Amino acid sequence: MKKITHLNSVYAFNIFNHFEVRHPLVNIVDWSKATLRPDCNVHLDLYCIALSILDNHEGKLSFIAPGNTIGIENTADQVFRKGHALVFHPDLIAGTALTEHLNVYHFFQNNSHQVLLLTPNECKIVSDCFAKIEYELSQPIDKHSKKLLISNVELFLNYCERFYDRQFSVPDHINRGMVKNFKQLLNHYFKCDNLIENGIPSVAYFADKLNISPNYFGDLIKKEAGKSAQEYIKDKIIDEAKNKIYNRSKSINEIAYELGFKYPQHFSRFFKKNVGLSPNEYRLSALT
Repeated sequence: MKKITHLNSVYAFNIFNHFEVRHPLVNIVDWSKATLRPDCNVHLDLYCIALSILDNHEGKLSFIAPGNTIGIENTADQVFRKGHALVFHPDLIAGTALTEHLNVYHFFQNNSHQVLLLTPNECKIVSDCFAKIEYELSQPIDKHSKKLLISNVELFLNYCERFYDRQFSVPDHINRGMVKNFKQLLNHYFKCDNLIENGIPSVAYFADKLNISPNYFGDLIKKEAGKSAQEYIKDKIIDEAKNKIYNRSKSINEIAYELGFKYPQHFSRFFKKNVGLSPNEYRLSALT
């Protein structure tokens, strides 16, 4: 089993990779200067955005949010041998508007390792953003340093948001078709007794069936249908539950299991939270 190394500060990250320590909360690093080491897993409590330059001069941006563990192999192309990365601690932006905005950036959501493919021109934009941050790191720290560092980090992330939208933009008619396919898959799942065997489906389950990332799938459904995929799943469970509760030949416990709940009490809480009545109360109200 690979050893897990915890890196909870930019200082620890720099020491681990033998990078120069220039600022306690942020750094721009050159992966070609990283120290090769035995295979290991690294748990990061930092934000890391790595630019890898490919042979055709195009690029790849990889995003890692705090709390993720990544595998490192002891090979000649370890991590990203041709490229740079921005690494920063959440404390760098603590108390700023950027802290809230980070929750909006799709590439940092759901603990996924999101990857964006870049054109040569986009690679140049990223390199220019890194150069601006690099310049600030080369200057003595003064009262302007933090503001300039944060503004340049935010500028870079806004460009990343543009690259994300460009990569995942799809014509409207394809989006509408995706929503239709999702609804069909959802209905089919409930008709084929999948709930008893596999439980309540997740958003990721349907995204996988449609061959798109969970983040993009969630955004697409919300944009096109006006409510999230999770809300669709929840509403479907409620509709099915109401229909089953009308059938007095089945107990509430049986209905709970048929709908994919492991424990009947979880179903009862779910139903009352969303309908305002317990399953038994709803059954009684249907008779009056």
